[in-house]
Amino acid sequence: MKHISMTASEIAALVGGSVVGDPGRVITGVEGIRDAAPEHLSFVGSKKYEDQLATAKAGVILVCKDLAGASAADRTLIVCDSVDYAFAQVAARFAEEPPRAVPGVHPSAVVDPGAKLGEGVSVGANAVIEAGAEIGDGAVIGALCYIGHQVKIGAKTQLYPGVTVMYRCTVGAQCVLHSGVVIGADGFGFVPGPRGLVKVPQTGIVEIRDDVEIGANTTIDRARFGKTVIKDNVKIDDQVMVAHNVVVGESSILVAQSGIAGSAELGRGVVLAGKAGINGHISVGDGSQIAGTSSVMRSLPPKSIALGTPAESQREFMYRYSLPKKMQKVEAKLKELEAKLAELNAKA
Repeated sequence: MKHISMTASEIAALVGGSVVGDPGRVITGVEGIRDAAPEHLSFVGSKKYEDQLATAKAGVILVCKDLAGASAADRTLIVCDSVDYAFAQVAARFAEEPPRAVPGVHPSAVVDPGAKLGEGVSVGANAVIEAGAEIGDGAVIGALCYIGHQVKIGAKTQLYPGVTVMYRCTVGAQCVLHSGVVIGADGFGFVPGPRGLVKVPQTGIVEIRDDVEIGANTTIDRARFGKTVIKDNVKIDDQVMVAHNVVVGESSILVAQSGIAGSAELGRGVVLAGKAGINGHISVGDGSQIAGTSSVMRSLPPKSIALGTPAESQREFMYRYSLPKKMQKVEAKLKELEAKLAELNAKA
């Protein structure tokens, strides 16, 4: 952490919150609620975690509006509209910056004379940049990266060590690709032939637009024809698989181990939770949310919430989930009525 400090009133001004307690309380770092000390800022983002306030030692705590009336004891609370966003803003002030790449080409890197490098580009040890590649100003190509023929990398994009971008694919500006990412491997296309499976040529590319972040060991396959497209501001977790000709809409989130089959299209702001799967050749409407481990087999309209395998609406899922318990109650009531009927028959 940086050696800086902030008062509660300064933090409130930064995040647009209101102070409950001592506005002059000073913090020198941020920490999780269980590990925070009196010199730290922490957060409680939901009323269901209110009990954590009783044992928390943090000097300043960001809380949601539902906790505005909670006892502050010897701590200071800052009430915020969005606790997660507020904490991210404060944490950014205290976070140490990662080591900066030094502009220039490492002596062990192999850069084809036909490649074009912009101003301030950094190319790490043993990286390979093929003919016709274009690297934008201020981009960072980490050690052991492979940049294929005619690839285009936008300005200020960072590729961590060990990233592969195959021929003719494009990556926009201000993107971050973490180690092990593979962009533009062949799509998984085979057809039966007289002597077994025959590979279908994958002649398209991958187009990654601006401000995209892709987690470690994620793979995005080139299109069979045309483009696999990741639109602006998409955030992809580690170990995600995106197949050929998929389109992922702006500001969507793909969480770890989720997968999208070929030619599926996700709208803007879609969220795939961990291990969720999307069938091929279907569409998922803007703002839809797919629960973890769910499998979407058919197209969904905008703002859908889908759960289960095969995925269904939240209402359908909850009805089916609760049905066995309802049937148990019906069965118990039926037995009770049968006993009463037997008793009446015995008296008759």
